[in-house]
Amino acid sequence: MTSVEERKSIEQSFQERMDQDQLLNCMKCGFCLPSCPTYLESGYQEAHSPRGRIALMKGVVDGVIEPDEEVERSLELCLGCRACEPVCPSGVTYGHLLEEARDIINQNKKAPLPARMMKRAVFKGMFPHPKRMRTMVGLLHMYQNTGLKTAVNKMGVMKLFPESLAAMEKILPQVPSLKEMKNRPRELESKQETKAKAAFFSGCLMDTMFLPTNQATTELLQLAGCEIVIPKQQTCCGALHGHSGEKDLAKDLAKRNIAAFEQTGADYIITNAGGCGAYLIDYGYLLKEEPEWKERAEAFVGKIKDISEILVELEFHEQPLSLDSQTVTYQDSCHLRNVMKVGSEPRRLLQAIEGIEFREMKDSDRCCGSAGIYNIVESDMSMQILDRKMEQAKAAEAATIVTGNPGCLLQMKLGIEREGLTGQVRAVHLADLLLEAHKNGKNSKKESVSVNRTLV
Repeated sequence: MTSVEERKSIEQSFQERMDQDQLLNCMKCGFCLPSCPTYLESGYQEAHSPRGRIALMKGVVDGVIEPDEEVERSLELCLGCRACEPVCPSGVTYGHLLEEARDIINQNKKAPLPARMMKRAVFKGMFPHPKRMRTMVGLLHMYQNTGLKTAVNKMGVMKLFPESLAAMEKILPQVPSLKEMKNRPRELESKQETKAKAAFFSGCLMDTMFLPTNQATTELLQLAGCEIVIPKQQTCCGALHGHSGEKDLAKDLAKRNIAAFEQTGADYIITNAGGCGAYLIDYGYLLKEEPEWKERAEAFVGKIKDISEILVELEFHEQPLSLDSQTVTYQDSCHLRNVMKVGSEPRRLLQAIEGIEFREMKDSDRCCGSAGIYNIVESDMSMQILDRKMEQAKAAEAATIVTGNPGCLLQMKLGIEREGLTGQVRAVHLADLLLEAHKNGKNSKKESVSVNRTLV
């Protein structure tokens, strides 16, 4: 329950901090409604639409609506996918309004002690510290490789957890060992004529749990003609903090990353996770009120590119790429498409692979329900959205579902598991599939040359 004092404090902060120009820019036209997953899945409830949430924020600012549990619930249930922004004729930056509102509530309302302790442990104690992240994932590696996982499942321990978490345990990737994570190189030479110097944003989960995908990404950059530097002092992008009402922590992480990448002298800063990339390019907005950081943030943002963008720019798709015959579809990362404006590049790369049939999935640009930790804290709505997504995936009849974000990847794997399609359909990151296609294309070219020489 929110106390009277907390509500007054929240209302005052709304009046002081919310961007009233953006609130007034909403024309209530309703163009955002068909793009909003929670509006559709809640049975067309106005309070769970972008237009409705903006009206609630405006009502709190004007003092005609109390910031009670219903207002908080409406904001909590939002995925933050920002699909409303590209279709908004007024250009309302809904994502910024949402994060500001969540931060105000978080700063002015005292959460229960267990929730505060959990947030402190995760947001302050783990994600900002790469060494601790590696240690955590190293423990997961031991769990997966010492027989403990088999014992836990035999004892039925996972049945004590919610169904979605129990299923998530099944689809986690085989994670690297602590030694593998520690020994990754920090500088890599180009494998072609050098065309650019790229600094790689390795991320936190991507550089631990999804290390093989990061390695695939850097190898693709080398093959495209990039020399690579991976700054040691970089840290978590801050997206989870910003989306969860921990704006000050997000700012601290942003400053650490800007300082780390300024020293590289790189032409580009490359990401391979849509959620991270979208938050990185928002650093200019995040630090707009700090003059000593604003220009530095804007220079940083100007170099950000998704891996698919740089590969197309450097014509990687002109190299031999092939796979065994299969149907492939693509699930857009919300933030990659809606914030970074990257949608055509991944498709262009996939369509360059010989042997595959690329088939567009209906509503491929609609959120899969992952949304950071949304599938954990809002499991029911997340699974409802995922089930709808899997209907479209099955209709595409694809053997391979490709995406460009780790959260989306795990969510699609979870959907495959829930639908009983394990072994028939796979979900894979774009970087992993492209490297597989490059190696296969290179081998096919060698075999072709060998056959021609034999015929001669």
